[in-house]
Amino acid sequence: MNTPATANNGHDHDHGHEEDPLAHASLHGYLLGFVLAAILTAIPFFIVMANVFSSSRVTGLVILAIAIVQIVVHVIYFLHVDFQAEEGWNMLSIVFTLVLVVIALSGSIWIMYHLDHNMMPMSPHDMRNMP
Repeated sequence: MNTPATANNGHDHDHGHEEDPLAHASLHGYLLGFVLAAILTAIPFFIVMANVFSSSRVTGLVILAIAIVQIVVHVIYFLHVDFQAEEGWNMLSIVFTLVLVVIALSGSIWIMYHLDHNMMPMSPHDMRNMP
């Protein structure tokens, strides 16, 4: 006599457990993410080495845009963060990370600008008066 209660020894295995967080991770997803990340890494090297753009400002902006795309690729394919609502925690963590990245990048650029400004080379007249 095989009733549903005896088929699973009286234990109901659906206790509200969430599904496996790595269930959506697959070799295909990892390989696709790897290929996209490798391409997005090689493109800025080519842009700089081949001197594609005459303006360094345009080169910097294009590389920044590619870096943002690469961050999105890493978040989706390697960290498996999707933008579905899970009580808002994914979006909150992304916003917090973006705030930290903006603070770190703007602080670094500010420091490098001031270092460049304060350590400018001397004028030829100052160089002649050096001991």
